[in-house]
Amino acid sequence: MPHRPGLSFRFTHAITRTPADSVADGIRAVDTGSPSGAKFRAEHELYVKALETAGLTVDVLPPLEDFPDSCFVEDPAFCLPEGALQLRPGTASRLGEGQKIRAALERRFDTVIELPGSGHVDGGDVLMLDDIILIGLSARTDREGADAFARLLGDWGYEAAVCETPEGVLHFKTACSTLGDGVILATRTMASSGFFGSRKVVVVPEGEDYAANVIRVNDVVLVPEGYPKTLAAIEEAGFAAVVVPTHEARKVDGGLSCLSLRFAR
Repeated sequence: MPHRPGLSFRFTHAITRTPADSVADGIRAVDTGSPSGAKFRAEHELYVKALETAGLTVDVLPPLEDFPDSCFVEDPAFCLPEGALQLRPGTASRLGEGQKIRAALERRFDTVIELPGSGHVDGGDVLMLDDIILIGLSARTDREGADAFARLLGDWGYEAAVCETPEGVLHFKTACSTLGDGVILATRTMASSGFFGSRKVVVVPEGEDYAANVIRVNDVVLVPEGYPKTLAAIEEAGFAAVVVPTHEARKVDGGLSCLSLRFAR
């Protein structure tokens, strides 16, 4: 696909969802304690404020108690300037989230298309760059879903590549992010994968792998609180950074990117 400068980080809008109290029952790979709904909502308000300060109009959807993980709105959908794609999360308890977020997508997009077939894709496995969209296979995204998604993106004029996510990585974007301008932030394992070609890769310092999940939003990079070495590495690479707390999200395998759908209109 042609290089589209800023496609991966120049945004005007975002969609988020307020965490429900049931987030305490959210999915997690390792149990490090349950998040508090009240504390999570307080952190979420700071997250929304950071998006707004970065220049976005933010739609904040109400909590869904029947769906503990529904505040992670990035997984059931993917947004491009041309329209929104309703995905099919790879965990049974999350399958209804796509329909719950569809009305919010339709308010912002004339075109909303559902992922064809019966395969699964979590948005957390999709890394959008300015010249290609990478789709990582994982426990949540299978080959059938990834291939169907790649074909659909191709129909819209986007190049997509399906990647074998390294073992032990929950979502592709758990271990990497785009800082924009052709620069990638990645864990050491992901940096050595070969997925990023000749792009510059900023390697996350040892012991701070969680901080590989950041989001570039217009002129700033949002970075999770508590990872000073990664923050310094991002700033040394020439990017302005804003620290945002994600302590409650981390307890249910959540990070900065999965808490919003970001797009340009």
